[in-house]
Amino acid sequence: MAEDSAKEPEISVLVPIYNVERYLCTCLESLRTQTFGDFEAICINDGSTDGSRAIIQEFVDADPRFKVIDKANSGYGASMNRGLKEACGRFVAILESDDFFEPDALARLHDTAVAADADVVKANFWLYWSCPEERRELFRVVDAREASGVFVPLDDVALFFRKPSIWSALYRHSFLEQNGIRFLETPGASYQDAGFNFKVWSCAKRVACLEEPVLCYRQDNEASSVNSLSKVFCVCDEYESMDKFLDALDLSAADLQKLRGILTRMKLDSYLWNYDRLSDELKPQFVERVSEEFSRDLSRGFDWTFFEPGARADFEAIARRPDAFLRSRNAGGSIGRLLTLGGPALLARTAFFKLFGSSARRTNEKGAAA
Repeated sequence: MAEDSAKEPEISVLVPIYNVERYLCTCLESLRTQTFGDFEAICINDGSTDGSRAIIQEFVDADPRFKVIDKANSGYGASMNRGLKEACGRFVAILESDDFFEPDALARLHDTAVAADADVVKANFWLYWSCPEERRELFRVVDAREASGVFVPLDDVALFFRKPSIWSALYRHSFLEQNGIRFLETPGASYQDAGFNFKVWSCAKRVACLEEPVLCYRQDNEASSVNSLSKVFCVCDEYESMDKFLDALDLSAADLQKLRGILTRMKLDSYLWNYDRLSDELKPQFVERVSEEFSRDLSRGFDWTFFEPGARADFEAIARRPDAFLRSRNAGGSIGRLLTLGGPALLARTAFFKLFGSSARRTNEKGAAA
């Protein structure tokens, strides 16, 4: 891509593309028709074998703001890092190739970023279904408290625990560069958004949020789960990369313990979700690996603030009593699980917390604002 400082765009929009011809026109057209026009669209074609490349070319030929990077198939993380390397804009946005923007998405994100002098602007989005009939459902990844002013995520931690929807956001390019924020280049498209999300919130000092949705997140193309340990272990690799990133930051002891607590709780939630997707014969092997990891985390220490009683019991059981954890998951519902892990005392603590406690996570089981 030619570098011409006089023509550098305000926003670089990264569009990672792999075999998505069914939805790609809708995606790119939503970008072409944005009310905010000062952008470059960097389409990263990750070795598509369907008609996606021809669709990209139609937009490149018709609109000079559209560019294409052709690369051999090497996965989502590699595609995104290539796009970040090529981006020229003052800000960076991400648009997944099966999703599409609201017409004024970039305008609203950009106006907010400039007014707030923000490192990151984060917005809500729609869950979108095109069949059997068109339907939208608001997903609140941002709540009213977060949208009330500029804040530091480490001071108000809920964003760490929300669904890592990295595409309903705008990032200051210099912020990403100065903090070395990149994607882990594992094969496929597994969990890399979680690592990117954690790195962003760990480093950001000025975040602004919008309650209005800016994007439709397509549900028709949701991939089915796979019962493969090699696939599921990708999440362990992702969390290992987050851990290494955290160790490299220049932090006070208190902030490091806090971020380790956040990361460990995020890890527990992700690992439990993956555990539930596995076939029964693979679950013990997964728990065996995770037990070693959690034991290491316990020995190093972290802030337990973000663990409700049941979550702490799950974590400690995996780390110290993996056989008890496995029994608890087959004990018949949440009450049976709690009784297996900690008896009536744990059941009582959990009930008390539900009645009288509050969590800084402010996040429900779907990853939305609670």
